Amino acid sequence: MSGPAALAVAPSASPRSGRLVLGVAVAGTVGIALGAFWLSFTSLAALAQRCGIPGDRAWVWPLTVDGVIVVATVSVVAMGGSGRERRAARYPWVLLTAGAGVSVLGNASHAIVTAQAQVPAVLAALVAAVPPVVLVAITHLTVELTRRPTPPAAIPARTSPAVTSRRPAASAEADAAGGDREHGRAGEALRLREGTSMTNREIAARLGVHPSTVGRWLKHKPPPLTATGGGPPLLEDAAGQIDGETVPHK
Repeated sequence: MSGPAALAVAPSASPRSGRLVLGVAVAGTVGIALGAFWLSFTSLAALAQRCGIPGDRAWVWPLTVDGVIVVATVSVVAMGGSGRERRAARYPWVLLTAGAGVSVLGNASHAIVTAQAQVPAVLAALVAAVPPVVLVAITHLTVELTRRPTPPAAIPARTSPAVTSRRPAASAEADAAGGDREHGRAGEALRLREGTSMTNREIAARLGVHPSTVGRWLKHKPPPLTATGGGPPLLEDAAGQIDGETVPHK
């Protein structure tokens, strides 16, 4: 499959496969976490019985120790932002470190006490320390996998090049039309000022502008000169030119 059909199928297939992989990963981490928790739980419960805690209440001690590990790990991930949240996460980090240390020491101590004579104590302690360490790591990984991902930022819609190219042209045309209209009204104001006895206020009322605008036109524009032959009024600039031709002053 190729072409538009392939492009239409790809976006729908990718999220589905991603969710499947994520589900398998979460299920695997949860299974490993339960196994590590059970190994650590049984070892700490047996150690609690050896230390004098009755058997019907010995299960509470490992639940407390390893429960602190799980809760503190989730809290560290949830509060792992920046600024105030990062400072507030120091306390969960302290709980996580203390809980993991107690669990590792408890499992190692139980292994040393109950290990067979032919097994070195150091080896027994190392083997027994694996479950609590795995519990800390796999709980953190599980929480990271199950966190809601941040939605992607919205991509602005692309504008057609033809539309984009027409916008500057339309803006330039509008500016040119506005300039021509103002130039025409300025010429009319000059003509009324020189040909009649109207005041600036009367001229402004007739042209539909503010009197200050009329004053600005009359201030920056010299009086119009009438061309021979009954033509339209021509404006003389400061250099004595009329429409590009030099006119001698009389």
